Formats: sequence, structure tokens, C-alpha cells
Amino acid sequence: MNLIQNPILRGFNPDPSIIRVGDDYYIATSTFEWFPGVQIHHSKDLKNWKVIAQPLNRLSQLDMKGVPDSCGVWAPCLSYHDGVFYLVYSNVKSFDGVWKDTPNYLVSTNDIKGEWSNPVYLSSRGFDGSMFHDLDGKKYYLNMLLDHRSNKLFGGIEIQEYDPVKQELIGEVKYLHKGTYLGCTEGPHIFRRGDYYYLILAEGGTEYGHALSIARSRSLHGPYETHPNTAVITSAHNVPYKLQKSGHGDFVETEDGRWFAVFLVGRPIKERGRCILGRETAIEEIFWKNDWPYLKNESKLPRLEIPGLLTEDIQPNNNNKRYEFDDDILSSDFQSLRIPRTNTWCSLTERAGFLRLKGKESLTSTHTQALVARRVQHFKIEASTSLEFQPETILEMAGLVFYYNTGHYHYLHVTSDYEGTKRLLRVISSDHFEMYEQEREIEIPQDVHPVLKGVLDHSKLQFYYSIDQGKTFKSIGQTLDASILSDDYVRERDERYRPAFTGMFVGMCCQDLSQNKKHADFDWFEYKEIH
Repeated sequence: MNLIQNPILRGFNPDPSIIRVGDDYYIATSTFEWFPGVQIHHSKDLKNWKVIAQPLNRLSQLDMKGVPDSCGVWAPCLSYHDGVFYLVYSNVKSFDGVWKDTPNYLVSTNDIKGEWSNPVYLSSRGFDGSMFHDLDGKKYYLNMLLDHRSNKLFGGIEIQEYDPVKQELIGEVKYLHKGTYLGCTEGPHIFRRGDYYYLILAEGGTEYGHALSIARSRSLHGPYETHPNTAVITSAHNVPYKLQKSGHGDFVETEDGRWFAVFLVGRPIKERGRCILGRETAIEEIFWKNDWPYLKNESKLPRLEIPGLLTEDIQPNNNNKRYEFDDDILSSDFQSLRIPRTNTWCSLTERAGFLRLKGKESLTSTHTQALVARRVQHFKIEASTSLEFQPETILEMAGLVFYYNTGHYHYLHVTSDYEGTKRLLRVISSDHFEMYEQEREIEIPQDVHPVLKGVLDHSKLQFYYSIDQGKTFKSIGQTLDASILSDDYVRERDERYRPAFTGMFVGMCCQDLSQNKKHADFDWFEYKEIH
């Protein structure tokens, strides 16, 4: 039997929104401060997925310079009607304190792999906006309501009609549903089946109490009655289970009439521990009883594997990748922080066969960083890169970084002594914005191009270096705690640093804290899963 293994989208891929167009399935996931915004994944079998679009790829659609960690693009909603794809997304500007700034926008296209429109501003009343297309052709916009009174935050779900000709919301804003006793009601999606409208909700917060609940009504505007079990999907009741934080999701019907739910999960490295890979996307089959959806396994707990759509398996994707930088376009596996990749700081053409990064601001900057990185999608990996870099001051650095946010990272880099006479390999870490420097420094001969490597084994990270083109490696520094690169750790340390919703990335970066122009050349980058 062809089995689908959970999660289906590994590494940081939360808040899935799914649609089917013919025999094609598409899932959109959140990207927060990572640019381009929104990942759109494609599949024919619900098992093997590939990123085929990153639609928010220009500043006119997405300006995130200066947004705090874990803000930016939240909970996109992908929909399709009459030949047009619609994408609703939030670009969260601030979230600490009483007030939240959460503008929501709509872009569209006839070609999901092509160029998407400039955004239509919708509303800033809340976040997690979504679009519903009713059978009569009318379109509606939903969002959770931000209620700042008494620090309440989650104020329930609202709905308003959208006019595609005027490209604006019209008519009265109507209060749809207050949510259930689980609280923290967000992530609304509406779909229609038979005589009922179904309202999907993410509830219980984004941590171990997370859940996907559902309500229904014969009228779009309600009133809505809650599912007999309240939550359809949750792991809150099963502490040792491998798939935790099960919640925020969406439903889809297959061509042959089967139903599936996609939803986010987290995989802790130990029981209710830290989820270093971030929030991922899983899938479960749904059956219907008395016009209510239930998991096919007749529990609320998602399975680790489920029967697939096809009897024969399609060749799975290779988890190991080596990027040679021989093309003019950087692989979509890589994203940048908050800003588009432009030749002013990131070039594949200035030196053929190399990725050139021109040093910008520090790793603590929320504005202009010269950093490109990809998701860490496995608990045991090797990541390595070959670096050519000639620093002349202690303010110039380049190297390999394991990154969570501006306050949490581990960084193996080449820099200089103060006089500019020596090239030095150093390891620094940031833990809640406090920098820790490894005592040991390694001098690198001026004519050597080092290979830098990090080996991740669940919560342990060890850096290595090679001065003979990767033939032999030596360790540098102590074994590091990789679990600080997780939502859970950030929240454990200090509630002031919330929100924390992303996951671990690994990649290449360059800083020139003097003049923002010193460049570093990377010959290749390699990512390997360790079995």
C-alpha cells in the first residue's frame, strides 16, 4: 500500500491552506519575515510536494523592512474561482504590547506559477484573513477580530462581502462566531458541503493545547453550532505522541469524493520538548457522520501515516541537495530576511559559478541583512559551504549560520584581527540577544578557501572546518545547544520576546558593519540528511 508519511511538508511550513483544481493540489503556507512571501506547494497525490511558486516576490506586494521577528506574512488563504487564483495574506507590522498592526491584502493571478497582481488592501481589523466564494458568485472576506480591550486579543470571527469589480470590501461587517471554550480563536476558513456552511477554526493557542475545531450553519451568516466534539483534530490529550501542536488547517475534497484535512503540527525532540524544525504541515483523511466531519481513525489524534490516493508510489524527492550556483536564479529553497534578493547585495552573475553576498547589517538587524538560508527539515543533517573571503577588519564577517531569529543563532564565520593581518575562524552564538563567543580562534592562511560545516543531531550542533577543500575536517568550538533555535525556547525564556512562530534555517551570510559593501563569494552549498 502507498502510505503518506506525516508531516508532508517538513520544516517550517505552518498554517496550510489547501485547494484542488482538477487533479492538481496546492497548499499555501506562512513565511513570516522570510522573503519571498508565501510558499505554494504542488502535488498530484497528496504525498509528494514541491514548491512551485513564491507569489509575493516584489516590494509592491510585500514590504517587511523593519518588521519584528515572527511578524510579516501570517496565515495565507489560497482559493480558486472561475479560472482565477486568489491569495489573501496578512503583513503584520507589530505585535508586542496592547496594539497590533495587521494589514491584510489580496493578490490574484490566472497562472499560479506566473506573476501575481499588485495587492488590494482589505482591512486591518485582525489577521488570518481568508476568502470564501459562494455558489451565487458572491465573495466574502473573513478575519479574526483583534480586540485590544483588557488585553483580550482574540475577539471572534467577522465576515464582510468583497466586490471584485470595485476591488474593495463592501457592506456591513458582521460578527460571525465568538469561538469555543478552547479560546484563542483564529485561522477561519469557510467551505460549503450539501446544506451546510462549515467554519474551520484554529483554537487553543499555537502551543501544546492547539486544536482544529469546526462549526456549521445552514446560513452563511449563522448562527453556527459547534461540532459535538468541539475539536476535530488535536494532540493536547496525548502527551508522549510524536505529532504535537496539531491545529490550524483546512479541508479539501478529492476528485473521487474523499475528504482530507491539512493542518500544522510540531515534532518535539523529547516529550513536550522543543520543536527545532518549527511548525510543519500534516494530513489526515476525513469521513462524514450526520453531516459532521471526523478523522478517519475515529479519534482526534492525527496518524503518523495514512493510506495514499495512489496504489503505486511516485519517486520521492531527494532530501540531499548540493547547490553549485551555476544558474542565474537562486533555488527557491533559499529565502532572505525581510528584503528581496537584488544585485545590490546578492548576485549570481558578478562572478560566474559563485553566490556573491555583499556585506550589510548585523544578524540582529530587522532591516537589511545579506543572508540567504533554507529550512532545516530533518533532525540530523550536515550543512556545508565553500567560502572565499578576504576581511580587512573585525567589522567584516562571512560564513555559515544556523538561524532562528535576530536574537537566536549559531554562527561559524571568517573575520580578521583588528590590524587586518590575520584571517580568523570564530564561532559566536546569540541567546536572547546575549552574544557568546567561543574562546578558540583558528587562523586561516591567506591563500586558503575554507570549507565550513555544521552537523546537527537533534539538540546538538557541532561546527567543523576544512583547509584542504573538504578532504579532512577538524572541529571548532564546543558542542552547541541547537534547541535554542525554536519557538518553545524563545517563549520559555521571556514572554516579552513573543511572538515566536518560525523555525530553524541554515545558510550563508556576510556582514560589513563598517561600509556595507565588502563581498564574500560562496562556491557551493550542500545540505545532507544523516541517517
